[in-house]
Amino acid sequence: ADVNANDGATMPRLTKIYTRTGDDGTTGLGGGQRVAKDARRIETFGTVDELNAQLGVALAAGLEATLAAELTRVQNELFHLGSDLCVLETDKSPRPVPRIEEKHVRALETAMDRMTEPLGPLTNFILPGGSVGAAHLHVARTVCRRAERLAVSLAREEAIGSFVIPYLNRLSDALFVMARWENRHRGVEDVTWNSRL
Repeated sequence: ADVNANDGATMPRLTKIYTRTGDDGTTGLGGGQRVAKDARRIETFGTVDELNAQLGVALAAGLEATLAAELTRVQNELFHLGSDLCVLETDKSPRPVPRIEEKHVRALETAMDRMTEPLGPLTNFILPGGSVGAAHLHVARTVCRRAERLAVSLAREEAIGSFVIPYLNRLSDALFVMARWENRHRGVEDVTWNSRL
């Protein structure tokens, strides 16, 4: 892929989708290094990509407008997160790239606070489900938790951006709140755990 400059960051310009360079089981990082396609770093940002796709499914199912706007922002932030993970920390000084920052974590906290207030407190554990949109958001939440686990494991092996793990942690919490919000706005009760079954 060719690259061009955009606001000081290197952005891809895709002229051809297939390159044949990955046929040997390796893929390229943002800094040009070739690594195995099953390397933990690749697995981590591949799972972030899976999460983004799951959010796309939720949005395509039709979500309440406020929620849809929030998730559109989150989808863009997940591209920042992919960029953050795709470039090694040692390569970020000479090569500025979009990354996850504290402001992204704070935005998730603000959105959660705003949505939680009208929902009221939880009185029981909630099972995934309810409306179609909420069910998709619960799936996204579990994919987000997997991405978080992989990021924690990656961080034990090599340096990653300092806000990657906090962002994924807040996002999984936010997706839980968003699923409740979607159910409420669709007039669908959350599905609660029956511990007596």
